[in-house]
Amino acid sequence: MAIHPQAGKKVSKELLVNVPKLVSSYYLNEPDLEAHPEHCVAFGTSGHRGCSLNFKFNESHILAITQAICDYRKNNNIYGPLFLGKDTHALSEAAFNSAIEVLVANEVQVITQENDDYTPTPVISHAIVSHNLNNPHELADGIVVTPSHNPPEDGGFKYNPPNGGPADTDVTKWIEDRANQLLLEDLVEVELFPFAKARRSGFIKYEDLITPYVQDLGNIIDMEAIARAGVNIGVDPLGGSGVNFWPVIAKHYDLKLTVVNDVVDPSFAFMPLDKDGKVRMDCSSPYAMANLIALKDDYDIGIGNDPDFDRHGIVTPDGLMNPNHFLAVAIDYLIKHRGWKSSVKIGKTLVSSAMIDKVCGANGREVYEVPVGFKWFVDGLAAGELAFGGEESAGAAFLRKDGTTWCTDKDGFIMGLLAAEILAVTGKSPSQHYQAFEQAFGAPVYKRIDAPANTEQKAKLKALSADNIKADTLAGDKITQILTNAPGNGAAIGGLKVVTENGWFAARPSGTEDIYKIYLESFKGEAHLAELEHEAKTLVDSVIS
Repeated sequence: MAIHPQAGKKVSKELLVNVPKLVSSYYLNEPDLEAHPEHCVAFGTSGHRGCSLNFKFNESHILAITQAICDYRKNNNIYGPLFLGKDTHALSEAAFNSAIEVLVANEVQVITQENDDYTPTPVISHAIVSHNLNNPHELADGIVVTPSHNPPEDGGFKYNPPNGGPADTDVTKWIEDRANQLLLEDLVEVELFPFAKARRSGFIKYEDLITPYVQDLGNIIDMEAIARAGVNIGVDPLGGSGVNFWPVIAKHYDLKLTVVNDVVDPSFAFMPLDKDGKVRMDCSSPYAMANLIALKDDYDIGIGNDPDFDRHGIVTPDGLMNPNHFLAVAIDYLIKHRGWKSSVKIGKTLVSSAMIDKVCGANGREVYEVPVGFKWFVDGLAAGELAFGGEESAGAAFLRKDGTTWCTDKDGFIMGLLAAEILAVTGKSPSQHYQAFEQAFGAPVYKRIDAPANTEQKAKLKALSADNIKADTLAGDKITQILTNAPGNGAAIGGLKVVTENGWFAARPSGTEDIYKIYLESFKGEAHLAELEHEAKTLVDSVIS
């Protein structure tokens, strides 16, 4: 894909979203599922997402989804409080208010941040886990209104059940089907209570969710080491929901921490454009993170996050770290410095770097490899059987110092602070640690590309078995594994992964576009990666055409 000529440069005025029109469309546009099936509720790996301008994220959607969640709670005897959070996207405020009207009408006790402030995804997960540990007979769950790093015109709505993590497909499918049924029946079974009265109903508790989360950070991160070493930290929240957390963290732990951008603007007018010329708050993108990267020499560690703070971007004086690189460094450091029991495993998605496997092998730790999606780590983190769960898209979480559960969703705060701890304790930056890995294990090159595929071809790819692959070699190396199920939990990949001694590729269909995604990694350099790419596309096309 060609890089947009304005990538990394501040968004121009003509590209900014029209926020009043966007919010008006949320209320005025009515989805019509019979005439336009694409208007339906559709839960992906991170909830329902869409734009109000094209009838995919409107008031009717949120009323239906929230009622479906209330029905799910009743069917599953979930009667504890529901923690409700939101991020800084323009549609999040509107959807948050719509959800309140339905939740109160269904007599759900809602706990949300005081002063109508924002609440990041990991804070909601941490609150659910903490509440349920102390109240096992009154289980809580949560909703976070966020489209994560998506562009400013998008809205998102995701449900976290009592395990605290992203809902699994059996849960989201039930909620999705129920919500679409409600939409088709003109919302006649949706219970509503006017927002103004709902706020006074007694079913809404406005609490300080910042303080308990911040005070607990010392049980998962060595905050004293960071303070003692005087690590100079620069933070760019990218206009996200954790903007008011960082000053509290800095004050509570006496950190040398500066929030370099505290602007909250639903148009995200301060953002540099991403590689494709769109406004996207992707903290793993060097283009979206251009403002913080420009300050790399001013701080020992730079931390960026996406709007719901479930992702992390780590900047050192060497620049923005590749997410795969920091995952490997974080895993190595935690294994060496936490003293967790040797039986706990390290979780990675099957499209994450093989450097993680090499690091874990050197440390005598078992890798738990799963399909794409953080939901696959939830049960292991909740049970304390996974010490770490991470995915290539810069999302991860890990256990407390004592080996108990911190949260079961991705946490961008702890990953950023871990980077500072690594520097404080070892005297070396995370990027310097990764350079040592390259000397020991080789320097892999990693790439993700998209290839065209129609609905029929995507279905074939999703249904592949290892027997469909007749090739013995890939890019000059003998094929050692052909996977259509993840080796960690045996779950279907929904695609294919082919592994050799010096590289691998994985292919999986997109759930929303007429493409399939190919992930590739080579330990033999760019030329070998190009050969991998060519043969991977040829191989996949031969079995889906």
